Amino acid sequence: MAGNCGLTLGKYAPLHRGHQFAIETALAEMDEVLAIIYDCPEVTAIPLTVRANWLRKLYPAIEVIEAWDGPTEIGDTPEIKKKHEEYILKKLESKKITHFYSSEFYGEHVSQALGAVNRLVDSDRKTFSVSGTQVRQNPYAFRDYLHPDVYRDLITNVVFLGAPSTGKTTIASQLAKEYKTVWMPEYGREYWEQHQIERRLSLSQLVEIAKGHLEREETLLLQANQYLFTDTNALTTYQFSLYYHKTVALELTQLANQAVSRYDLVFLCDTDIPYDNTWDRSGEGNRSIFQKQIKNDLILRKIPFFTLQGNLNIRINFVKNVLSNYQKYHNLLDLFLKI
Repeated sequence: MAGNCGLTLGKYAPLHRGHQFAIETALAEMDEVLAIIYDCPEVTAIPLTVRANWLRKLYPAIEVIEAWDGPTEIGDTPEIKKKHEEYILKKLESKKITHFYSSEFYGEHVSQALGAVNRLVDSDRKTFSVSGTQVRQNPYAFRDYLHPDVYRDLITNVVFLGAPSTGKTTIASQLAKEYKTVWMPEYGREYWEQHQIERRLSLSQLVEIAKGHLEREETLLLQANQYLFTDTNALTTYQFSLYYHKTVALELTQLANQAVSRYDLVFLCDTDIPYDNTWDRSGEGNRSIFQKQIKNDLILRKIPFFTLQGNLNIRINFVKNVLSNYQKYHNLLDLFLKI
C-alpha cells in the first residue's frame, strides 16, 4: 500500500523560515515529500540552480523538481489557475499526491486539481511573520529568518588584491565603514607576525594561512550587510609560496583554485602610491615584482578584475561606482560595459 505523499511548491526567492516550516511540517507528516521550484527571473536574479540546491542541501530526503518552463503569471483568475494546475500535473507525471502543503490562497484550487488534502501551514504568518518580498528588499534586516547557507549566497564578496603597500587594508576598512558592514583583514599578516622565523614561513604554514583566512571569511559572510570587503585571498598566499619557496603545497594549490570563482568582484590595487617601508615588508623593488606576478596570475586564471589607481579617494569612488552598477548573479560583462 502506497504511503502518504506531500507536495509543496514555490519560487524560494530566497528560501526563508516560513518556507522551511512548510517543508519540515510535510516531512514530519508524510512518507514522501516533493517540492517544485520555479524559475522566476522576473522576480529574482538568483539562479534556479542555486535556489534548488538550498533545498537539496538542507532537505536531502525530499525530491526537488526544477520547473524551468513553469508559468510566470500570478493571480486568482480561472485562466491562471488552470494554467498552473495543468503544468503541475504534467510535471508530476503519474505521481499520486495525497497532501498539498502551502500557506497561500492557491492551496485550495491546486489541492482540488491534485485530488489531495489542502494542508495549510501558518497561513496567517503567526509562526513566521516574513515574506520573500520583505527579504528581497532587505536581506540583512531579515537575516534571522534565513538559514546561514542561504544568507551567505546573498552577500557580495568583494576582494582586494595587490602587492604589499598598495592600499588594500585602508580601502577595505573604509568601504566597510561607509556601507555599514564588516570587512575581512588579511589573516596572513597577523599569522606572519606571530609565527615568522627570520622573516619566513614554511610551506605548511602558508597552507594554515589560507585555511585560517577562509574560516574567518566564512564567519564574516554571515555578519555582512550586503557586502563583505575582503583584504587578499588564497591567490596571494599562493604567490607568496612561489615567491619564497619556488613551489606550492597541494592543499594551497587547491584553495587557490577554489578562489577563482569564490569572489563576486575582484579589484587589483596598483603600485602608483608611495611605498610604506615597514619592518615586515621586503622593499619597494620586491613590491613591483610581486605586483606583476599577481596580475599575471589573474590573467592566466582568466579572472576578471578592475585595476584601482590614483589616491585613496579616487580608488574608493571608483569602487563605489562599480558597486552602484553591480547586480549579483548578473553577467559580469554587462558591468564592464557600463564602467
